[in-house]
Amino acid sequence: MPKALKATPRQLAKGTRFVAEKDPALARLIKSSGKVDLEVSDSDGFGALVRSIMYQQLAGAAATAILGRFMKLFASGLDPAAVLALPPGSMRAAGVSGPKEAAITDLARKVADGTVPLADVDSLSDDELKARLVQVRGIGPWTAEMFLIFQLRRLDVWPVDDYGVRKGWSLIHRKRDIIAPKALLAEGEKFRPYRTIAAWYCWRAVETVLPT
Repeated sequence: MPKALKATPRQLAKGTRFVAEKDPALARLIKSSGKVDLEVSDSDGFGALVRSIMYQQLAGAAATAILGRFMKLFASGLDPAAVLALPPGSMRAAGVSGPKEAAITDLARKVADGTVPLADVDSLSDDELKARLVQVRGIGPWTAEMFLIFQLRRLDVWPVDDYGVRKGWSLIHRKRDIIAPKALLAEGEKFRPYRTIAAWYCWRAVETVLPT
């Protein structure tokens, strides 16, 4: 099993040069946009996944308020054991919906039983970890990919179903129509093992490049 790369400053610099060499259009954006920045979203993987579930299909302010009430349930800190020890009805009383309660509880169970081995993620490749994560209720491929990129800083993730990546790619390459996921998958092959960097600049293009 090949070891998954984690983003260090040196790896990011090397990967950015690699991506620029493979794609002149991306190279121009890289030159104007500056360095890639992959900030870790949360110091704790379990907490990051709980937050991802909590924010699904909710406006930011509403999700933040519910998350705040939810976190007050854990005087000693949020972890799988604490979630599983909550008295029935606690999450609902904090405003957590039934589906989100079920998803958070399922996540806690799967972390506790090792299905999702958050304490040993470095032993799993990107594909292996993604396959484990999507077994959790409420976690789909996109959530798993965002976790790999922004929590674990994995360098070879290529989220072809993400609309922002697809739109950014099309803007960068001056395509009239937004590229389809299957076509984008093929385009990404030349960027291995640094596809995350290419994806990051696609997101950047949506923020900074106006369609012509």
